[in-house]
Amino acid sequence: MYSNAACPICDGSLNPDANTIVGELLECMDCGGELVVNSLAPLAIEEAPAAEEDWGE
Repeated sequence: MYSNAACPICDGSLNPDANTIVGELLECMDCGGELVVNSLAPLAIEEAPAAEEDWGE
């Protein structure tokens, strides 16, 4: 289990489990924000980039 982290959007508490991997998407239970894990040691989580519309390409 990783140490607690704070949501970069609302500062809510995040508790990633031991199976969390780099690049994994998480959802903040407080604000519903989509987050991405950038590093495990040290634990670094940031807001996931918005998916861009590809307009059928």
